[in-house]
Amino acid sequence: MKKTLLLIGTFSLGLLLAGCASDHVLHTTDGQTIVVQGKPVVDEDTGMITYKDIDGKEQQINRNQIKDMNSVN
Repeated sequence: MKKTLLLIGTFSLGLLLAGCASDHVLHTTDGQTIVVQGKPVVDEDTGMITYKDIDGKEQQINRNQIKDMNSVN
């Protein structure tokens, strides 16, 4: 019984934490739409935006190629 309650509690906590990380949408100047996992990180020194794509791969794009950035949730 305790194992079941622990499993349910752990699963619920995981869902709660997953719900807090909202995805973002990047619209580029050339018309592309990029869906991003979580919030992109902007490097002020280089002007590069680092993000994780839908497949979970880390990608980078130059800030001047982004027209706008919005949260999905």
